[in-house]
Amino acid sequence: MKFSKIILPILIALILFSCQNEEKKEKKDWSKINNQLIDVNKYLVQEDVERIESYIKRNEWNMTQTETGLWYEIYENGNGKQAEENDIATMNYSVELLDGTVCYSSDSLGTMTFKIGKGNVESGIQEGILLLKVGDKARFIIPPYLAHGLLGDDNKIPVRSIIVYNVELLSLD
Repeated sequence: MKFSKIILPILIALILFSCQNEEKKEKKDWSKINNQLIDVNKYLVQEDVERIESYIKRNEWNMTQTETGLWYEIYENGNGKQAEENDIATMNYSVELLDGTVCYSSDSLGTMTFKIGKGNVESGIQEGILLLKVGDKARFIIPPYLAHGLLGDDNKIPVRSIIVYNVELLSLD
C-alpha cells in the first residue's frame, strides 16, 4: 500500500512531464514548418512579380503597383463620381489569364454589380475599383493571393493563376 502511494505520484509526474516535453517539441516543429511555408510563399510571390513585370513589358503597358501587389493602369479617364466604400458599382469587364485565355466577360455574362467593400468579389477588384471614377477604363493585373489563391475558382481559373481584369466603371449607386 505504501509502495503504491509513492509510485503513483511519481508515475503521474513522469506522464505530465513527458506530455509537456512532447508539447514543446511539437511547437518547435510547427515553428520550423511555419518558417518554411513563409519562405515558400515569399518565393512564389517573387516569381509572380517577375511574371507580371515581364507581361507588362511585353505589352508595353505603363502600370503602377500598389502596396498590396495589385497592378493597375487607367487608360481612359472618365469624369464621373469617384468610387467609395459601400457604393454599388456596375462595370463591364473581362477576365483573362496571362496566356490570353478569356475566362469570363460581361459580353457573355452581363455587367458585374457589387457593393464595394463587402467581399463578394476578388480582393484585388475591391481595391482596384476604389481607384476609379465613373467612366474610367482600366486594367488590373491581380496576383493569386489577391484573386483566387492556391485553388483557382473551381471553374475556369486554374490554380495559382495571375489574372488580368479589363474594366469599365459604368455607374456607382
